[in-house]
Amino acid sequence: MTDANRKSHWETVYTTKDESEVSWFQENPAPSLELIDLARPVPESGIIDIGGGASRLVDSLLARGFRRVTVLDISQAALDAAKTRLGERATEVEWVAADVTKWQPAHTFDIWHDRAAFHFLIDPADRSAYVARLRQAVRPGGHVVIGTFALDGPKKCSGLPVNRYDAASLAGELGEGFELVDSLRQDHATPWNSTQHFQFCIFRRTGGTGSTA
Repeated sequence: MTDANRKSHWETVYTTKDESEVSWFQENPAPSLELIDLARPVPESGIIDIGGGASRLVDSLLARGFRRVTVLDISQAALDAAKTRLGERATEVEWVAADVTKWQPAHTFDIWHDRAAFHFLIDPADRSAYVARLRQAVRPGGHVVIGTFALDGPKKCSGLPVNRYDAASLAGELGEGFELVDSLRQDHATPWNSTQHFQFCIFRRTGGTGSTA
């Protein structure tokens, strides 16, 4: 899928469907929060939600008092939906409309979170570009939380093919310098009561330097 087609696909999804009408809708992002808590963040920790779109994780992070929250998504419509939902609190968040495989981080983060974005990158070049940005953006000692479809999860989502992972294969994608801290499986109930099997992992960055531009 070309960059333009990828953006067009997700803009169409978020302009034609309510946030609760997509399979990945999650009222309470409990698995993400559980793993983020393992990183022991403080209110000043920099947290970025990759592919966050209209996700409600940002609501939970603000409610917990985090003051350096960034949400990145390829779809401006998805970000606008989240801004509308948050109202005045939206000004407390940094919003970035960008393709993560092309994005240039302006500073480093303590926690990189991604639920259900990475598994759409079926082209090895896109995955390599994603990991390169992750390495630029996550400071040494920082943490990476990624949720993907598990090995027994769906083979497609939103009409697109996906890759499926377990903890070992996801660690292999990140490469050296990332230590697996913990992992968990989640049976996600879609809005129409089907079940999707997810694999969540948290890694600690053990080496290398990030961009501090």
